[in-house]
Amino acid sequence: MAITVPRSTLGLCSVSSSSNLRQQRTSSLKHRLTSVKSVTSTTPPPSSGVQRRRKNNDENEATVGKVVENPYSKVEAARPDLRKSLSDFLEEARGFVGDGGGQPRWFSPLECGAQGQGSPLLLFIPGIDGTGLGLIRHHKKLGEVFDIWCLHIPVSDRTPAEDLVKLIEKTVKSQHHRFPNRPIYLVGESIGACLALDVAARNPDIDLSLILVNPATHVNNFISQPLSGMLNALPDGIPTLLEDIFNVKQGTTFILFSFCLTQMGGVGGGMLRDILAVSTNLPTLGRMLPKDTLLWKLEMLKSAIASVNCHIYSVRAETLILMSGRDQWLLNEEDIDIYSRTLPKCIVRKLDDNGQFPLLEDGVDLVTIIKCTSFYRRGKSHDHITDYIMPTTYELKQQCRLVVASTSPVMLSTLKDGTIVRSLEGLPSEGPVLYVGYHMLLGFDLIPMVTQLMKERNIHLRGLAHPMFFLNLQDSLVDMKMFDKYKMMGGVPVSNFSIYKLLREKAHVLLYPGGVREAFHRKGEEYKLFWPERSEFVRVASKFGAKIVPFGVVGVDDICEIVLDSNDQRKIPILKDLMEMATNIAGNIREGDESELGNQDIYLPGIIPKIPGRFYFYFGKPIETAGKEKELKDKEKAHELYLQVKSEVEQCVAYLKMKRESDPYRHLLPRMLYQATHGWASEIPTFHL
Repeated sequence: MAITVPRSTLGLCSVSSSSNLRQQRTSSLKHRLTSVKSVTSTTPPPSSGVQRRRKNNDENEATVGKVVENPYSKVEAARPDLRKSLSDFLEEARGFVGDGGGQPRWFSPLECGAQGQGSPLLLFIPGIDGTGLGLIRHHKKLGEVFDIWCLHIPVSDRTPAEDLVKLIEKTVKSQHHRFPNRPIYLVGESIGACLALDVAARNPDIDLSLILVNPATHVNNFISQPLSGMLNALPDGIPTLLEDIFNVKQGTTFILFSFCLTQMGGVGGGMLRDILAVSTNLPTLGRMLPKDTLLWKLEMLKSAIASVNCHIYSVRAETLILMSGRDQWLLNEEDIDIYSRTLPKCIVRKLDDNGQFPLLEDGVDLVTIIKCTSFYRRGKSHDHITDYIMPTTYELKQQCRLVVASTSPVMLSTLKDGTIVRSLEGLPSEGPVLYVGYHMLLGFDLIPMVTQLMKERNIHLRGLAHPMFFLNLQDSLVDMKMFDKYKMMGGVPVSNFSIYKLLREKAHVLLYPGGVREAFHRKGEEYKLFWPERSEFVRVASKFGAKIVPFGVVGVDDICEIVLDSNDQRKIPILKDLMEMATNIAGNIREGDESELGNQDIYLPGIIPKIPGRFYFYFGKPIETAGKEKELKDKEKAHELYLQVKSEVEQCVAYLKMKRESDPYRHLLPRMLYQATHGWASEIPTFHL
């Protein structure tokens, strides 16, 4: 079947002609895809004292790498990534509903033509509207990491569901034959999700990934039967009749139509506001979904659902289901639960505040969801290192604004001459670098540290985290969304291979030797290191000549107090059972370690929040390992360096605990008063160095 494009004044192009545009735009997108190699970046102007020190440093240090603008330097001013709305959808759909009919065909929006090399193919299968524009809010952002084709089903087309499945299947097989190592994503909405499942069931040997948005699992007969009867009774062109006979304006008719949809549970409050705002597009809606087309779609829907229910057990593809909390017409939560247990490698993401059309509603960013569920891959399986997609400035702002605003982090680093400065000037620009330090309770230190390094130096830390943060459990006692920030900020499951691979790629790697034991410490154990007896990271760092940066962080005792730790919870039967179950699910990566480090309990400590204090970070002088690989192969030499790093981390923590006592802005109220008088964006002073 020839791949064509609907006639339209929109910026759309056929799939077959889009390659030239992609070549022109690919270079601007390379920074969006993961790049574990660091570059020297331009940063906001530092204080005058730091400027003088930086000038001296620059004279003595050769600059390596290309100087680029830091995209994260103005993260506070970042605007939402998705700018288009339902009104844009209806406006651009105008050219599609008047395209003269024809057969279903694929098209690729021009704004999707800038994906990076090796990007997977994404085929979008529309819902009831059939335009193929259901991803319009996401086109630009998705187009940076996917090769996107959208299926357009003309209004007058009456292709049965089975034949649509064959059409999609033909495209899938053709692309798989051309690029056998490239995964193919099928994104289906409502009816389109049923078609995607059928295609996957018929092709279990093709590498497919399914993203199902509100998959139609059943038809609510309480709604559909009266609706079908009403549609059959109405004459054709009812909106026009209403306007001609009763002189009802388009806006009023559209409001009534919107109210009906809202009553069906299909549209959220924000969506309703959009609908009211674009009431002038009633003629477009009338041409998009005339009576006979709606009746046809309802019958096709029933056929598609019946087919999926017969073939669901044949699906072998990994699946991400996005389920709206307020879709009462085509979505049944019990059916989704059955799907999640039937489909292999299935992740269910509930969108509590969204309705029937979440992809057109505010607050739903498909690329962000894909990042947070580790659902993006360019090969056979997801690689946390090479398949990682850097956060946008707005995503970074969303992750960090509350913690950073409430704790006003103080960042100190050490220059080559041993001078301590209030900036991150002392950190190496080029990797590989291994940051080794103390882990705060529940990892409260992670987001402020990663954020500040990105904002000030465009250095992206790849944190090594416990594998439990990357589990996608459906029946978890906690909301798995709470771990989104670790995936968004570049977390990697900790392992020897992960450290090796990251350092080999010249990354900036964050390692907490105390791991879970420090992050879930007990009462009275604040700022105590629980490091293994053996030196685990020294020799792998020396193999790649990585610099080791010891650091300390304090402040967790100024934001909360532990009142119920693991020892206390073991005395309460129900909490003891929950803690043991969580520990068994998460796994103990230190199992067999007879020291205190092996005593890793996974639990949620009972804490009493305090009025937020302040976080303090101190990065010590980088320790060189370049040229010492042979020397550090000796276990004794490696252990000496390991003890040196541990000692310096303890000294960093002790220094901060002492100096914060003299910080007049340690507590929240003085900081708020300072910013109220000097501006909310002003840097808050701290103790004298």
